[in-house]
Amino acid sequence: MYPEKTPRVPVQRAVEVHHPTPLPPAVVAPAPVVPTQPGAVPSVASVVLPDGRVVTGYSLSPTQPESLATKPPVSRAAVNVALGGVGFLAVCGGLLLLTTFIAALTALVTQLILLAAVIFGGWIAVQVFSASGQKGATTVNIRKATFKRNHFHG
Repeated sequence: MYPEKTPRVPVQRAVEVHHPTPLPPAVVAPAPVVPTQPGAVPSVASVVLPDGRVVTGYSLSPTQPESLATKPPVSRAAVNVALGGVGFLAVCGGLLLLTTFIAALTALVTQLILLAAVIFGGWIAVQVFSASGQKGATTVNIRKATFKRNHFHG
C-alpha cells in the first residue's frame, strides 16, 4: 500500500584542511631609516626592514612642546581645587546655620511647652483651691429635707 522507504546513506564530502603558515619571530633590531637631507622631512618615508622588505608611509611630524608664553599662569587643576574648597566652605557654613536654626527651634518649642504647662497647671490649681473657700454659697442639708409626692421641700 505504501511504497517502501529506502534508507538514506550519508554523503561523504571531501575534507579540506588548512594549515596556517607560521610567522617568523620578530627581530628586535632597530629598523634602518632611509637617510634624508637634514632639515628637510620628506612627505613619504620609507623604512627598510631587516628581512629586506621596504615599508613606505607618511611621516609624522614631531610634536612641538608648548611654549611658556601660551601656558596659563595657574594650572586648571589648582583652579578646580580652589573652587572646590570655596564650595565646601559654603556648604559647611550653610550646615552650621542649619544646625543652629534647628537647635533654636527646638529650644523655642520646649519653652512653649513649658509655658503651656505652667499656665494650664496654674489654672487647675486655682480651680481646685478656690472651690473649698467660696463664701456666699448655699448649703443644703439633705437629711432634714422632706420629699412629698416626688417634690423636694427644703
